[in-house]
Amino acid sequence: MALRQTVMFLLLVVLSLPGLIHSFQPLFSFDGNSLTHRDITQRAVLRKTAEVCRDIAVSEGRDFSLTIDDSLSADKVQRACSSTGTSSSLLSTVIFQTSISNMYFSNAKVDVVFALSEEHHFDDETFQGGRDVITAGVSAVKASVKLENFVAGRWTLGRVCHTLQDFYSHSNWVELGNSAPYSTLIRPDQPLENLAGPTTPTCRNCTGGNCDNNLLPELLQQGLLTSGYFNIFSSAKPAGKCSHGGSFDRTSMQDPVGGISKDDIGSSHGSLHHKAADLAVNATMELLEDVRLSVGDKNFLRLMGLSQSSVLCFVIDTTGSMSDDIAEAKRVSFNIIDSKRGTQQEPSAYILVPFNDPGFGPLLVTTDADIFKDSINKLSASGGGDIPELCLSGLQLALTAAPPSSEIFVFTDAPAKDAHLKSTVTALIESTKSVVNFMLTDVLASRRRRRSVQGHVPRSMSQSDAQLYRDLARASGGQAIEVTKSDLSLATSVIEDSSAGAVVTVFQVVRNPGRPDNFTFTVDGSLRNVTAYITGDSSLTFSLTSSTGVSQSSSQSSGPLASFTTVGNLRRLSLNTDNQTGSWEISVDSNNPYSVKVTGQSSVNFIFSLVEAHEGAHGDFSLKEGRPLSGGNTSLLVSVTGSDTVKVTEVTLFDSSGPTEVNGSLQSLGSGNFLVTFSGVPAGDFVVRLRGEDSSSTSRSTTSTFQRQASTQIKTSSISVTAQVNNTNVEPGSTISVPFTVATTTNGVVNDSATGTFTVRANNDRSYASTTPSTVTIAAGGGGTANGTVTLTVPTSAASGTDVTLTIEAENAAATDVNYAVLRFSVAPKVTDINRPVCQEVSSSSNCPSSSSLCASSQWEFIANLTDGINGTGIESVTIRQGNGTLNTTTVAGAGGENITVVTYSASCCSQNVELTAVDKVGNVGTCVGKAKESTTAAPVTTAAVNTTSTGGHTLSMSQCLWISAVVSLLWY
Repeated sequence: MALRQTVMFLLLVVLSLPGLIHSFQPLFSFDGNSLTHRDITQRAVLRKTAEVCRDIAVSEGRDFSLTIDDSLSADKVQRACSSTGTSSSLLSTVIFQTSISNMYFSNAKVDVVFALSEEHHFDDETFQGGRDVITAGVSAVKASVKLENFVAGRWTLGRVCHTLQDFYSHSNWVELGNSAPYSTLIRPDQPLENLAGPTTPTCRNCTGGNCDNNLLPELLQQGLLTSGYFNIFSSAKPAGKCSHGGSFDRTSMQDPVGGISKDDIGSSHGSLHHKAADLAVNATMELLEDVRLSVGDKNFLRLMGLSQSSVLCFVIDTTGSMSDDIAEAKRVSFNIIDSKRGTQQEPSAYILVPFNDPGFGPLLVTTDADIFKDSINKLSASGGGDIPELCLSGLQLALTAAPPSSEIFVFTDAPAKDAHLKSTVTALIESTKSVVNFMLTDVLASRRRRRSVQGHVPRSMSQSDAQLYRDLARASGGQAIEVTKSDLSLATSVIEDSSAGAVVTVFQVVRNPGRPDNFTFTVDGSLRNVTAYITGDSSLTFSLTSSTGVSQSSSQSSGPLASFTTVGNLRRLSLNTDNQTGSWEISVDSNNPYSVKVTGQSSVNFIFSLVEAHEGAHGDFSLKEGRPLSGGNTSLLVSVTGSDTVKVTEVTLFDSSGPTEVNGSLQSLGSGNFLVTFSGVPAGDFVVRLRGEDSSSTSRSTTSTFQRQASTQIKTSSISVTAQVNNTNVEPGSTISVPFTVATTTNGVVNDSATGTFTVRANNDRSYASTTPSTVTIAAGGGGTANGTVTLTVPTSAASGTDVTLTIEAENAAATDVNYAVLRFSVAPKVTDINRPVCQEVSSSSNCPSSSSLCASSQWEFIANLTDGINGTGIESVTIRQGNGTLNTTTVAGAGGENITVVTYSASCCSQNVELTAVDKVGNVGTCVGKAKESTTAAPVTTAAVNTTSTGGHTLSMSQCLWISAVVSLLWY
């Protein structure tokens, strides 16, 4: 325990040091000229995604006019990748931009979690260790995608990209004159060559602070690879070795002094910063291409988050009294599927989680609408036992399986038996920013008992039972809709509303306790299909006033401004906003709790993430996990999506249940990104509200004032919970330890004189075995912190690519304050198969005429053997990457016992090139390329002799014969 506390203390010291970051800056460049990991990652993702879309368009005979360069934006790429992406169509880039931000936030976090790990930064000449980090991570990404765990895949991919990108800043690859990426870093079956030995001198002293020529000439002449040493505690390094450089690298003060870092333009080799960054972009694209070839274009685009539509996610109670509810869930989901199939608004994925008591699940995640329909069709209402059901356990599964910012619908008529998961579910809601709506049937107005119906145990949900669901809905920005079973079909229109494309929240407020109030919201020219939802008891009345002064009261179900329906506690208003942009008002008269939500369809939206600063001249920001601290400063990274012409004028934290409003200080980072800082945020619950102006041509007026509001609440806390792990990839059958620290804060700073006992809860969404202390105590003289450890045991049966979300919570003794840390793990067995499939040509034939006008009447054929070797995992798929022919495969046993996949490709002579991609079961990729030759005779020419040669460590198999009609080479990716 003493050793672990020492490690945690050192980590806190490290993170508090200014200027510690020794890589490309993680998120922001404040010198205005240097590129960051965020820039590099985003550029690579956008360019590679655009390339994939271009290739798909070409294969389908569609035009693709987008210029692929570093000026791409998420909006441009999404619109170009959409087959209906005209300038006037509504496309939301929220999912795409959120996915990109997940990758660069994960990338940036490597500088926090692995600050002193030389292999994660290619420091200290740890080239083998750095490559091991990359190749193990890439293998985990491929395994996650294979199981459609795209969220986990993105987080792992971001971390891998950080290490790969650091190689070009921390090594002398650029100084050696290389203009292409070092592909060996993503190819574990190739040797790392020309490495400077452990005793080989690599640098000399910088002269007068100028380090441009501090690499030894003989090192450069011999083409030897080195990287700088880095240490914040000791100046020791091997004799003659280069240092990383910088004021916090103590080794740079030891001969040879100086460094070779290219992290930014002010670094020791800052003149080469942009060359290093450009190479890092190209290397990241090369890695993404390897992933693409392994998982296929469709799943690659899903991994990147390229989708115009959200998922359809249902969590459904399947106990005896739910037959009507299940039937309605089937009806509305089938209607959405059938009406949107084949369109841009077809859900990107389908998620289903049934629950009852004593079980919940299994979780279904699929992109196949028919599989979803079949699964929901098989649901039946049965049993029930005691009344409460495991609703929150099912919701927890859905929250961790669905992409961030999803909308989830829960159907139930029973209390939650697992109400103890409320804080865990709330933490996941806040972490994922997903919206949860509850369809609650037959909530009792009082605590009276029901009579037995059809032999089922009477079920009742009291007002206090329903309040749990209302609280969770409010935290997420969703709604708790309470109706009778007979009226449920009238209320599910909200599900169809949410499945429309590019839905944005314009305004939302909750009043609990209720009071009469007036609410204003702005209708801008980009908004279409504006809808308002008001929930409250039957005595609630309201009036609506447009920007032109026209009014309509709740006594008019159809009037000049809106038509509305009432079902249960829900009023749904379809607004007529034509030619009435500007400020609208809703006045509500009720002394009981109620909520108001206004949505519409628009391409213009925004996303935000909590970030925390690392102080110092070269400090930066990283993603803030958990809740912001009460009374302290809070920072947000805000990204406006869907328009390149937006001017943000105001970002505020708005208390939706009271009058408190905190204005933020805006700093533009370019391309629609803003760093927003709030000072001294008081305790409370807040939502983020953004206002601005949009002068885009898609608006109905020249300049349109717009307003958008985030759905998810931000709740402050005076408790700090931090948890770090050395590896987020865990092997089946292993037990990992997760140390965590709890602290009490005052005005955002740890109160080192505080004492107290905190209740600790740890939950994971896979129900894996786990241990955690029930409490931790901050003792007098403990510096205001307490430490503990959670263990998590992964069963040996866990499949590679399975993702696990662990939530650690700490609650004060009065149960009035709680904070949390959310950690994500991927199950990743150690990969022993690092070799790519080998291709050998068996025969080729061609009778292609020399005249292109005659090509359609002739065919050519290519036959090859593909094998993964006797010790390989086996070839899983062979696909045509280029070519318009027909591919057939069969499997036979080789002479050495290995499985051989025999591929036969035939095509018209009008298509004389073929490229086949072979992927083994762990994602290693090999590619065969063939090209037909013009034949001098109509008779086919057959060759079977095969020679295998070795060139530069690359195994190439090529057919050699007097008459060569097809040339086949093995390309390694």
